[in-house]
Amino acid sequence: MLEHLLDFSELLGFWDEESRLGSLESLELHRTMCGIWALFGSDDCLSVQCLSAMKIAHRGPDAFRFENVNGYTNCCFGFHRLAVVDQLFGMQPIRVKKYPYLWLCYNGEIYNHKKLQHHFEFEYQTKVDGEIILHLYDKGGIEQTVCMLDGVFAFILLDTANKKVFLGRDTYGVRPLFKAMTEDGFLAVCSEAKGLVNLKHSMTPFLKVEPFLPGHYEVLDLKPNGKVASVEMVKHHHCRDEPLHALYDGVEKLFPGFEIETVKSNLRILFDNAVKKRLMTDRRIGCLLSGGLDSSLVAATLLKQLKEAQVQYPLQTFAIGMEDSPDLLAARKVANHIGSEHHEVLFNSEEGIQVLDEVIFSLETYDITTVRASVGMYLISKYIRKNTDSVVIFSGEGSDELTQGYIYFHKAPSPEKAEEESERLLRELYLFDVLRADRTTAAHGLELRVPFLDHRFSSYYLSLPPDMRVPKNGIEKHLLRETFEDSNLIPKEILWRPKEAFSDGITSVKNSWFRILQDYIEHQVDDAAMASAAQKFPINTPKTKEGYYYRQIFENHYPGRADWLPHYWMPRWTNATDPSARTLTHYKAAAKA
Repeated sequence: MLEHLLDFSELLGFWDEESRLGSLESLELHRTMCGIWALFGSDDCLSVQCLSAMKIAHRGPDAFRFENVNGYTNCCFGFHRLAVVDQLFGMQPIRVKKYPYLWLCYNGEIYNHKKLQHHFEFEYQTKVDGEIILHLYDKGGIEQTVCMLDGVFAFILLDTANKKVFLGRDTYGVRPLFKAMTEDGFLAVCSEAKGLVNLKHSMTPFLKVEPFLPGHYEVLDLKPNGKVASVEMVKHHHCRDEPLHALYDGVEKLFPGFEIETVKSNLRILFDNAVKKRLMTDRRIGCLLSGGLDSSLVAATLLKQLKEAQVQYPLQTFAIGMEDSPDLLAARKVANHIGSEHHEVLFNSEEGIQVLDEVIFSLETYDITTVRASVGMYLISKYIRKNTDSVVIFSGEGSDELTQGYIYFHKAPSPEKAEEESERLLRELYLFDVLRADRTTAAHGLELRVPFLDHRFSSYYLSLPPDMRVPKNGIEKHLLRETFEDSNLIPKEILWRPKEAFSDGITSVKNSWFRILQDYIEHQVDDAAMASAAQKFPINTPKTKEGYYYRQIFENHYPGRADWLPHYWMPRWTNATDPSARTLTHYKAAAKA
C-alpha cells in the first residue's frame, strides 16, 4: 500500500488499516459515488488522483479500498463495493495465492461461475463469482475467458508476470466501463466517466474520456515504467451467436426447428432460466413493475422462481407514477395477480423537475428520451434505497430492443429491415436504455438485473426467422405475448396491453410527462438562446428548448464532453420530431380504440 494513500484515507477519516475495509453506512456524503477504478502510468501524485475515484462510490456504498500495484509506484486500483455475493471475502482487487501475479477489479455477476468451477475442478479461495476469471485466464488465456462468462461484467485484469493489462465488457454493456488513454501510455479506467474527467496528466490538458465498447476486450502491454500500449481490441461475442458458455450451462435441451409451438416452448425454457440464474445473491431481491408486458413477465417469473427456491421473504414490487397514471393501475393489477408486496410511489411534476440536475449528472448524457425516462426510475430507486432493504433489483430492460417492442416497428418496410433495426438498438443499448437503468439504480446503491438480455435467451430470439418477430395484427411483441398466452403468469389484459413508453406511462394520457417538461422549460430557455444554439453547441445541436435545457445542465457538469452521445434516440420510419411514443400515429389510433 502507498503511504500517500494511507495518509489520504486517514485524513478523510474512513480507513480501517487492519481490514482495509471502510464502511460508508454512516457517511451520507459518500453514498453518491461509485464502482471500479484504476490508473496505469500516472505522472501525477496518486493521492491527488485518487480523489477522482471518490466521485464514483454510489455504486458501492458498503466498503471501499485503494491498492497500489507492487513494483509499480504509479499504478493503482480503486474499488467501491456493494456487497451482493460473499460479504466477507468480496473485496477487490481480487488476488489469490495460486496466482500472486494476477490482479482483478470487476463489476458484475458471473452466473455460471459455480458450473465452470465444478466442470474444470478449479480450487476457489473465495466465494466471489469473479474469481472464475482468474482461473479461466490461467487455464486458457483472455479470449477463452471472456467467451465463457455467462453474465454481465466490466473488468480490469492485470498480469504482472506477462506484463499485460486486459479490459473487458459484456455483450450489451449492462455493466458500464469508461477509459482514458494518452499517447504516452497513461491509462485510466472507471465504471463511470465522472471518475475520470478531473484526472490530471502532464501531456494532456484535456483528457479524452470515452465508453469502452460492449462485447469487446482489449489487450495492452504493461511497460516497466507503468505505462501501457494497446496491442489489440477484439469483439468477443455477436448478439446473434450462441455463446460458448452454452456448452456448460445445464439448460434442458431445446427442440430444433421453427414450428410455433416449438419456438414458444424454447422461449419459455430460456426465459425461465434467465430469471432463475439471476437469483444469485446474498441480498434481498426486488422488482420494478411498470405494468407493461416486460416488467410484468419478469416480476411474475421471478416470484415463481423465488417460491421454488423457498426464499422466505415476500417479493417487493415497485411502481411509480403521477395521479391517473396508467402504469400505476396496470402494475396494481399485476401485483394483485401474482401476490407481491407492492409499493406505489407517487410524485408530482415539481418533484420530477427538481431532480433533473441530479439525474443528468448521474446519467452522463443529455439525450432527451433518456432524461425523460430516467426521472421516474431515479425517484423510485431513491425510494427503494430509503424505505426498503431490497438491493438487487430486476427489471424488463432490453425487451423492446430485442423483441421489436417500440411502436415505430409497425412502420418497418420489411421483416429484414426490422431485424437490422433491432440489432442496431441492441448494439446501442449502452448509450440509452441500459445506461439509464444502470445509472439511476446505481446512484442509490442498487444493483440491476435484466433477464431479457440473457445471452442464451437473446441469441435464440435473434436466431428466429425475421418474419416471426415482427408486429402482427397491429400488436407489437406478438411472439412474446403469444409465448405466455396460456401460462396464466399475468392477467390477459396486461399480456396484450399496447406498448406504453415508461416516461409516458407514469403520467396520464391527458397530460404527458414530456408535455409537463416542455411547458416548464418553455419559460427557462429564451428564443435568442435557441437562435444561437448551433454556435454554442455545434455537436448534436439541440432543435428544441427541452433539448437545449438538458444540454445546458450536461455542459455544466461535463464541459466539452458532448461527443459521449453520438446521436439522439429517435424512432425510425416516421416523420416524428419528438421521441415520445404518444406523438406517433399508431399510438393515437390504439388509444382511440
